[in-house]
Amino acid sequence: MKPIQVTRSSMPDLEEYIDEIKELWETHWLTNMGKKHKELEGLLLKYFETPNITLFTNGHLALECIIASLKLEGEVITTPFTFASTTHAIVRNGLNPVFCDINPIDYTIDVDLIESLITEKTTAILPVHVYGNICNVEKINHLAEKYKLKVIYDAAHAFGVSFNDVNIANFGDASMFSFHATKVFNTIEGGAVTYKDQSLSKILYDIKNFGITGQESVEYIGGNAKMNEFQAAMGICNLRHIERELDKRRIVFEKYEKRLTNINGIKLCRSQLGVKRNYAYFPVVFEGFKKSRDDVFEYLKNENIIARKYFYPLTNSYDCYKGRFKTEDTPVANYIANNVLTLPLYADLSLEEVDRVCDIILEV
Repeated sequence: MKPIQVTRSSMPDLEEYIDEIKELWETHWLTNMGKKHKELEGLLLKYFETPNITLFTNGHLALECIIASLKLEGEVITTPFTFASTTHAIVRNGLNPVFCDINPIDYTIDVDLIESLITEKTTAILPVHVYGNICNVEKINHLAEKYKLKVIYDAAHAFGVSFNDVNIANFGDASMFSFHATKVFNTIEGGAVTYKDQSLSKILYDIKNFGITGQESVEYIGGNAKMNEFQAAMGICNLRHIERELDKRRIVFEKYEKRLTNINGIKLCRSQLGVKRNYAYFPVVFEGFKKSRDDVFEYLKNENIIARKYFYPLTNSYDCYKGRFKTEDTPVANYIANNVLTLPLYADLSLEEVDRVCDIILEV
């Protein structure tokens, strides 16, 4: 049997991409915010229906740069149930992450615990939309206004998601999106930040371009986070097909739901009220199942099916932060991290392959 990977990048037809990049051989303009970059920026502004957007070479640098542009200090409340990038971006900006537990329903930050973690040192909240499930943006907004805090969403999993017909890019002060090859929408590598304050546009531009503000002027300690023209061209192509890709993912997602709903020991995420989903991931939590998460992972692996323990381990348990944080302070996140498995899901995964995955799990 052919292997089934946990994901596979969506790509346009080769001829479509070649046609898109053909003019680069005429202009020789390959980076530094060229024509393709500007075109994709405009297309995404319309797609997100948001006032401002800045593109980056990847989502991690996008997150680092938006944190830097807001000139935050002190503590940032966030969650350890996330990819390494979220926590690292906070720490690499000289800030202290304060970890809030997640709720056991959709695995996003537990909004009922945030207020107890706010101190005089708190300057921002950095919640994470998880698996396409969105945070409680209304309660987070209320807390931010009450305590005058900035809110930056890690929306790496939330491309194409909307809440009450408003694109998720429009909540908080800013949202970071990842356009990594494995995401719902990709630019090979890539990322973006959407934001409300138009004055951040120039700061973000300068920070991602080494801090250079003029031919003989460098005002920021910046880096190189510019999206190149080949990335932008891939994004232009993929954006043309995004609705079809989301629909294909939906069909796969619903097949999994049909096979695995109401199975003793298997817990699935419920759909959220008012949320248009993007079917980015299919997480399964094994609790009281006949085999452990790790056993199921190995059984699938032995059948050439690659699932993923995602997110595991928690970021507050990383070796690089050893002795700094306590995972017992986030017990729900710890429990989910030790029992969750994301199953293979991508637009071109066949329903027969979904059946194969489910059969192995149920027959373990």
